[in-house]
Amino acid sequence: MENLTANEIAGFGIGVLLLYSTVSASKVDSFIASFQRRSLGMCKRCGDLKMIACSNCKGVGSVRKGSNYFSNMVDDFFESFGDAPKPAPMVPCTKCLSKGRTACPECSIATRVIQ
Repeated sequence: MENLTANEIAGFGIGVLLLYSTVSASKVDSFIASFQRRSLGMCKRCGDLKMIACSNCKGVGSVRKGSNYFSNMVDDFFESFGDAPKPAPMVPCTKCLSKGRTACPECSIATRVIQ
């Protein structure tokens, strides 16, 4: 990395900044959304919908048989390029009973306290 000009170093810095902003965009978006919900007096997790996406199947309602979340993520990535081997069969999610959503834990806690 010798003989780098100031423009090249600045380019690397800007590239790192853009990569970081791309990776953290969803976190920033969820932070802003929860702040807006809180300022409107809504549940900051579900927005008073009383339901959230299932953490096991990510709102789909089914999971790949015999795999964990990381392998699902890798399989989905390669499926988008068409290079994946035949995926494992899908089975209904047992956590959400194949609905893809569960009750919001923050709203259900507030309901129990009020009653």
